[in-house]
Amino acid sequence: MQKEFGLTEYIAEEGRLLIAAPRFDLDTFPALGERLVGLLSATVIEKQWDADIHSWLIDFEGCRLFMKAEHYSEAIWFEALNIEE
Repeated sequence: MQKEFGLTEYIAEEGRLLIAAPRFDLDTFPALGERLVGLLSATVIEKQWDADIHSWLIDFEGCRLFMKAEHYSEAIWFEALNIEE
């Protein structure tokens, strides 16, 4: 059974979680990102996108994180704003 999302790697010293996800591109990421945020019961605070990367500031149980997605590599990851959190 294939899971929709999963943890690929946790890099504690960088405060980063790498996420396994279904394939996406620049246009399909917003729906996929909303699905992931919803599954986490998190809240999107702000959305930004540049040439090839989406950066969303989210709140997860009082902890603010960046959710980033780069469509060329189809990579999704979370970054802590404060690594001590």
